[in-house]
This record gives sequence, structure tokens and C-alpha cells, in this order.
Amino acid sequence: MKKVFAAAMVVAMVAGCTTTKDWTATGGSRSDGVVRLSYEQNEFERVVLNENQAISLATRRCATWGYTGAEAFGGVSRQCAQMGGFGGCASYIVTKEYQCTGQGSGQAPSVQVPSTSGNWLK
Repeated sequence: MKKVFAAAMVVAMVAGCTTTKDWTATGGSRSDGVVRLSYEQNEFERVVLNENQAISLATRRCATWGYTGAEAFGGVSRQCAQMGGFGGCASYIVTKEYQCTGQGSGQAPSVQVPSTSGNWLK
């Protein structure tokens, strides 16, 4: 009986853990103007996310393709990253897609680089 109580206490303590996570760029498509952001969530974690950080990251990624902004589109998807000991999932990858907005050229902005003669090239 003591073992069951101890196991229940461990599960209750782990279930109560709240973790702040940052989104990470994990993919996307320049031609579609879509950026994919993800984070990893363990089985008993309660995750706190900063949506402003996600929009900022997606906007920066879109800007490299010539777009002026980004907005969330659709919901989130969860994919099991690691199976647990009793057949459940111990860790998930959570992914959200962002649509690039604004004037998208499909090309990265031009960058000036110095030539070997010291003049600037486009």
C-alpha cells in the first residue's frame, strides 16, 4: 500500500510541473510562404507559451523570404516523439504553422557584399 501511495505522490508532483517553453523554427516552405514552429512537451508537463515570441520568430523567418509579416493558421499538431514504458507517449513534438503575409517575392532580400576591389556589389 505504501508503494502505491508513493507512486501516486510522484505522479502528482510531476503532473503539477509548469514549464515555460519557447517555439523553435523547425521547417516551412518558401514557395508556400509557410513557417513551421515546434516545441517538445513531456507527458506530465503543463506548458506555458509566449505567442508573441512565436509571431516574432515566424515574422523574422518570413522576412528572409521577402514577406512583411506572419500570422498563425490552423491549430497545433502533436506527434509522439518517444514512447513511454506502459505503451503511452512520454514525449510529444507540438507544431504550429504560420502563414507569411505581405509582399512575398519568393526570394530572399538582396544583400550588399564587398567585392575584392573594395566596391560594393548587389
